[in-house]
Amino acid sequence: MGAVTVRYFAGARAAAGVDTESREASSLDQLVGQIVAEHGERLERVLTACSFLIDGAQAHDRAAALSPGAVVDVLPPFAGG
Repeated sequence: MGAVTVRYFAGARAAAGVDTESREASSLDQLVGQIVAEHGERLERVLTACSFLIDGAQAHDRAAALSPGAVVDVLPPFAGG
């Protein structure tokens, strides 16, 4: 397991209260559990609508492995056009 960088955007950033943070996690599911435990119910609610990018690629599976040094973007739905 190695350190990964988590970057929050828009509503996810507001719910987490930080722009970025470093975590030790080997899977996206493990990472999500950690950030929910740290930041609470408000972030948990936001995450139900979020997409995740791992090193720029969309992650469709919460069991996706995270490599040391990976960057995980937490992206809520965006409005606009």
